[in-house]
Amino acid sequence: MDSDKPTILVVDDDISVCESIKMVLKNDYKILISNTGEHALQTISDQHPDLILLDILLPEMDGLKVLKSIREHDSDIVVIMITATKTVKTAVTAMKLGAADYITKPFEVDEIRIIIQNAIESKNLKFEIKMLRRELEEKYHFNQIVGKSKPMREIFKTIQQIAPKNTTVLILGESGTGKELIAKAIHYTSNRKHKPFVAINCVAMPETLLESELFGIEKGVATGVDQRPGKFELADGGTIFLDEVGDMSLAMQAKLLRVLQEKEIVRVGGRNTIKVDVRLITATNKELESALKSGSIRPDLYYRINVVPIYLPRLSARREDIPLLIDHFISKYCRNQSETIRFSSEAHHYLMTYDWPGNVRELENVVERCSALAKENTIGVDDLPIEIVKSSQIKNQKNALFSGHITFDQAIEEIERDLIVSALDEANQVQTKAAKLLGITRRILKYKMDKFKIPGNSNQ
Repeated sequence: MDSDKPTILVVDDDISVCESIKMVLKNDYKILISNTGEHALQTISDQHPDLILLDILLPEMDGLKVLKSIREHDSDIVVIMITATKTVKTAVTAMKLGAADYITKPFEVDEIRIIIQNAIESKNLKFEIKMLRRELEEKYHFNQIVGKSKPMREIFKTIQQIAPKNTTVLILGESGTGKELIAKAIHYTSNRKHKPFVAINCVAMPETLLESELFGIEKGVATGVDQRPGKFELADGGTIFLDEVGDMSLAMQAKLLRVLQEKEIVRVGGRNTIKVDVRLITATNKELESALKSGSIRPDLYYRINVVPIYLPRLSARREDIPLLIDHFISKYCRNQSETIRFSSEAHHYLMTYDWPGNVRELENVVERCSALAKENTIGVDDLPIEIVKSSQIKNQKNALFSGHITFDQAIEEIERDLIVSALDEANQVQTKAAKLLGITRRILKYKMDKFKIPGNSNQ
């Protein structure tokens, strides 16, 4: 069916040329024909072809004028110029105006097929890249970051203010709070969003490797080493994100400072300077003020990177965001399931009271794990990791004690009972093993089990 084929518009005042091209291409493409520039522009407006074969020498309105008019209304449509040998220079001019390629008369059948096929494949690739870039921009735009708490609303406001500028940003927060996500939000909301975002963890590699990763390396520095650009070169025009910058050695800090001051790098083993245009965003989970006092961070670098600080709170300091994050991660990991998974109200309460030492990253891990292992659509307390259940139980007991709902002795007994149940589970209900884990005799364990009405086989 023609509707499934790419559409090509042939624009030439020579009817025989148009018919020849149509005969060659009609099996693979839907062919439209125009013999004048004016008619071609009207056809483009009505039919929206995928590719245009445009003759340069047209009556009244020549090919260059038609090309300019096309580019004013559609910057993505592929135009290939048709030219005689003597007008090749004009074809080159057309390419500067936005033509993708040109073919000369008389042309070979295979030549025109290959040029058109390559041009359409290139157009499709550019479209896919454009869609992927748009998807990235939408995914990492700050509007996609989950949170409605006051600290997060303040962070969103800051991102809006600083994104259009080239200001250096320092993101501070514990591991797992989402520092790289904030860095990406700044980049994909900025004017640099169509350029690379390059991230590197400064603590994940030895110093010598970190230097070559950041600044590149010249060929011959070591046996078998080829020339390789560094992250700063790869990020040119875009943003470079240095995570855990507080763990850099003083020597590496000096080299980073030079890049910030001079806007240029020198590859490892090289002598020539290379200009770079990057926006720097750094992050750390350390107290940089303390590092400044102890001398483990250079004051001049500290003031260079700490132009606009963004403080990311731990998850336990913004508990009102937890339900939103749970829903977000359930949607993420249950996207292909027919029925929605949810946490029971009791399990939800445990998630809300847990302190999340691993922050958002730990919460995501728990939701993913529970979603993958869920036997039913509702995830209960028994499906939660034991550390969350125990922590929440202890916190609930403490809250009940301090609020006067239970006595001190009752709180101790609940803790004691939970420890015995956990030891029995760990020992596969073998009481001698459980008693050993608890550091008590089997007789005392049996007495406690009877006291707290914990079921068990007396023969074990």
